[in-house]
Amino acid sequence: MERTGAKTISIDEAAAWLGISRNGAYEAAKRGEIPTIKIGRLLKVPVVPFERMLGLSVSTSAEAA
Repeated sequence: MERTGAKTISIDEAAAWLGISRNGAYEAAKRGEIPTIKIGRLLKVPVVPFERMLGLSVSTSAEAA
């Protein structure tokens, strides 16, 4: 996953990373299989838990220092 500094990504971006359809990603989020947070009417995927779920190494600026 490319780091842009964003703390969240859209469900569409998560779907692209997982190689599944947009509808499939929304269904997975509804089942709790993709970590999400709701901001108003927006459903966002927090990057750190998403990367952790995928088994990617997650580094923070504190660890890099």
